[in-house]
Amino acid sequence: MTDNELCIRFFYKSIHIQQSEHAYIQLSKLHILQDDKDGAISVLLKSVEHFPENTKLLTALGLLYLNAGEIQKAFEYLGNAMTYDSENIDAIIGLASIMQDHGDYDVALTKYRVAASISPESNTLWNNIGLCFHGKKKLVAAISCLKRAYYFAPFEWKTAYNLGLMHLNMNQYASAAHFLSAAINRRPKYAPLYMLMGITLMHLEDYNNSKEAFESAIACNPEYALTYFNYAVMLYNEGKKSGAVAKYTIFEEVNGKEANKIKDREMIAAIERIAPAIVSES
Repeated sequence: MTDNELCIRFFYKSIHIQQSEHAYIQLSKLHILQDDKDGAISVLLKSVEHFPENTKLLTALGLLYLNAGEIQKAFEYLGNAMTYDSENIDAIIGLASIMQDHGDYDVALTKYRVAASISPESNTLWNNIGLCFHGKKKLVAAISCLKRAYYFAPFEWKTAYNLGLMHLNMNQYASAAHFLSAAINRRPKYAPLYMLMGITLMHLEDYNNSKEAFESAIACNPEYALTYFNYAVMLYNEGKKSGAVAKYTIFEEVNGKEANKIKDREMIAAIERIAPAIVSES
């Protein structure tokens, strides 16, 4: 039995003896560490039966549902948390992020402004504001907000990742490489980071290191279809036409699986625009 499993066992015993908000919170965290989100949700659902007005438990449950993609339930519990505490920063950010994901950027920004007046040094807050501006195609404002987020939490890999992506979109390749490298150091097994680094190095015409980055992305996740497409583009730009066709063929095979299929409309349009140049070489 692992230490985490032993802790879970004892927390369940403690709850059986006496109901405790703290015990439920810690128990849900232990289930998450065990990669058992369903177990964490089950624990928190039980907790809000005993503590229906506890904003920490309601918020934690709402955020778990949000991470699980159950938006309606997330909205319900985060909304309940704000009913009892209108300045609950985590609930405000969670609700705003739901609106942001649905493209309601102006509404989300209005809620983020409220959150900023309560907790102006929140990394998550400024990271999300930056992504809102990115959605509105205001890249300079996006980078400004993300750099503020990075200042408040310089070891947060997601912020470094987002900064790398923004600089890449603005063709600022040296800056993109800097932030992507920082993100890779903190999250070394995340395929999209290596893929973006491969794209960045391709634009810097460093094809050998670009190839290594794409190979690292494949090693991390061979089912991430977009890696193969961008790898094909890099090989095409390098003049290795047959290699580009081979990678594009693998891309089509991997992307053909329903679980791996690219669903972003802008990405699909870009692939359909670029692909004919690659396959014409076959």
